[in-house]
Amino acid sequence: MAVNMDAVFEKIKEVGERNAGVVTTKQIEEAGIRRGLIKKFVEDGKLVKETKGLYLLTDEFPDEYVLLQKRSEKIVFSYGTALYLWRMSDRVPHNISVTVPQGFNATRITKDNTKIKFHYVQKKVWNLGITYTDTSLGNKVMLYDKERCICDLVMDKNEIDKQLYVQALKEYFKESYDVRKLMKYTKEFGIEEKIRDYMDVLT
Repeated sequence: MAVNMDAVFEKIKEVGERNAGVVTTKQIEEAGIRRGLIKKFVEDGKLVKETKGLYLLTDEFPDEYVLLQKRSEKIVFSYGTALYLWRMSDRVPHNISVTVPQGFNATRITKDNTKIKFHYVQKKVWNLGITYTDTSLGNKVMLYDKERCICDLVMDKNEIDKQLYVQALKEYFKESYDVRKLMKYTKEFGIEEKIRDYMDVLT
């Protein structure tokens, strides 16, 4: 029995449209489609191979944040990238900053994209403050909440661009912020006094 390729691709397209134009080999197989058919859709120009196991619908505008996060569920946007996504910085990130647990193997990802800066943290604090927000293209991505971003900035102050640092702190403290959550994080990271000093000056 001949395979109706148009009907098969419609299934793939439905999956991709629910995932910002991105579809994985695993998702294709879960939709009941043989992985052997993927090559045909790439050859026909209906799919673009981004990397091993990751494809794009050709009629969708790719979202680089979604693309990167599809590479691993351990990737969390952080530092300047998270600040930009939270609109706490007006600077479009030149490099994409992500945080991963210690032991994460980033070799394949960095080989494909040299613009990514990895921050490694202990597994016990990796998931502290993880939440979601929308990119400028309206797609949900995983990142640290504003309180975790502030803690990361203060802990790594000497490595952060001064203008970015100051703008982020001012933006955070001029809004209604979550004191209880912020102080909970500061105790976890041992920076409670430093944060209190900023609160005294900026609030």
